[in-house]
Amino acid sequence: MDDPLIVVALLLVAASATVAVAVRDPVRQALVLSVLGVTLAVLFTVMQAPDVALSQLAVGAALTPLLLLLSVRKVGRREQGARQGDRRGKGEAR
Repeated sequence: MDDPLIVVALLLVAASATVAVAVRDPVRQALVLSVLGVTLAVLFTVMQAPDVALSQLAVGAALTPLLLLLSVRKVGRREQGARQGDRRGKGEAR
């Protein structure tokens, strides 16, 4: 393939990886991680590795961000339940 195309793909990967590290919100991090997975898949395709690109699309762009989003949702529910339990406990002690 053309060297400029590889350079552009590498720059996209570097930019999306930097954004993934810089973002603080877990939900946005998962979405940026998905974008990073897509850009890595594009890089692998440009480097003539379509089988690796398909695996990256499935795992890096879809499955991993989905699992992270589900984990963040579950932890948020657990923390919300704990806060409600603390309020109930304080209210009953009075």
